[in-house]
Amino acid sequence: MRSGALSQTAFRLLFAGRTISALGDRVVPLALAFAVLDLTGSVTDLGLVLAAQTIPLLAFVLLGGVWADRLPRHLVMLVSDGLRALTQGASAALLLTGHAQVWELIVLQAVYGSAAGFFAPASTAVVPQTVDARDLQQANALLGLAESTSALVGPAVAGVLVATLGPGWGLAIDAMTFVASAAFLSRLHIAPGEPSPRRGTLDELRAGWRTFRAQTWLWVIAGFFSLYLAFGYAPEQVLGPAVARHWLGGAGAWAVILVARGVGALAGGGLGLRWRPRHPLRAAFLFFVIGTPALLASLAAHAPLALIVALALIDGITGSFFNTVWATAIQSEIPPGELSRVSSWDYLGSLALQPLGQAASGPVAVAVGVSATLYGASALTLILLVAVLAVPGVRNFSSRARGDGAPAPSG
Repeated sequence: MRSGALSQTAFRLLFAGRTISALGDRVVPLALAFAVLDLTGSVTDLGLVLAAQTIPLLAFVLLGGVWADRLPRHLVMLVSDGLRALTQGASAALLLTGHAQVWELIVLQAVYGSAAGFFAPASTAVVPQTVDARDLQQANALLGLAESTSALVGPAVAGVLVATLGPGWGLAIDAMTFVASAAFLSRLHIAPGEPSPRRGTLDELRAGWRTFRAQTWLWVIAGFFSLYLAFGYAPEQVLGPAVARHWLGGAGAWAVILVARGVGALAGGGLGLRWRPRHPLRAAFLFFVIGTPALLASLAAHAPLALIVALALIDGITGSFFNTVWATAIQSEIPPGELSRVSSWDYLGSLALQPLGQAASGPVAVAVGVSATLYGASALTLILLVAVLAVPGVRNFSSRARGDGAPAPSG
């Protein structure tokens, strides 16, 4: 507390707000999944509800990036938290009173996704405004550790709530965490950054796109995640709860898997706090190769729960460590005045196909089988990982955030 990122008041407030809201976010996936499955029992309906979150996020994230570069970023986050508290509170009320219908959840989650589209680029770009440059990777690692702790605690809380009180309480908790996050962000005062010339919205978007496409490592990895999140992660997200429900023992088993991923994420956050490899993106993607395709294959095979849990642990380490080095790379290499817009292009590129994957996973599984769909996701993920590691701009990337003055290649 006496030195580093947490010694700085602005970062402590940001850290507190994001930690609390992250806890609620980690309760929601399991609670929302079983809310929809309890209503209709349809994985297709679950995919549509999840897609309803993502499509509006994609529709608004570029506009969110422009406004986060124009306005105080913590205020953009504050308004987003308020809107998401209202939508999750309304979803919880419908579920708890027994009046929820799938179309209502789709509409409310679409509003949630719209607000998230403004929050995402602002939250990435605000971190360098709250800490000294030398503490940037530490700040991202601490935020990652907080999210990892939430990933550990959230599914456990959700599993207990779903099993005892019902999934509506998970969404109610998420709403309350957004209120608490907004309370911390309302106390955050950040000196304004260097103003960028005010232009039309389309001109500002084009400027952000030019910066984005000039960095090979940036657009290649965004493209990787576009394909992986749609055809690797989305099938797991939609079909994993169904596998747990029918072959692994129910919501409790899925909660254990998510908790294991949370434990791994905690370890990955600690790794990001202490380790600064010369080629951070290479290291992060090698972690992906070790665990992620195997996790998908183990779900496809209805493997013993202990094996799936072990692979989820590795997958958690992978995701948390990658998030730390990725956020640090973008914040270090992109000019501050363009950071929200460029990160919005990253979000858009990464998530562009995810709604398709979420909506299609259920019908594909109905057509070819749950196991075949997950095996296909595993194979595609492995191919994508090999391909992205073959790109020199990714494999040889060296961030200036290492503090050794090493330049980061742009191509």
